[in-house]
Amino acid sequence: MQPEEIGWLRRGACRSSDPDLFFPLAPTPLQVTRAKAVCAGCQVIQECRSYALRAGESDGIWGGLTPEERRRARSPETYRRPAAS
Repeated sequence: MQPEEIGWLRRGACRSSDPDLFFPLAPTPLQVTRAKAVCAGCQVIQECRSYALRAGESDGIWGGLTPEERRRARSPETYRRPAAS
């Protein structure tokens, strides 16, 4: 991460939260809901989400998205549909 790329991090709502909320060893639906609630009220959610998508972050909740949600967002719709038989 370059400093100019992540200046928004200092303004993130997650700064005062426990990092384990966003990067748990074994995420649960409740943990994901709680992390997303913090993200929902964040003033830099778009910057965070854009960074995570560009950087290919594979772990944690970034910009209100789980790793699976980010993978789907990075994949064009046509690649997600099953091939025609």
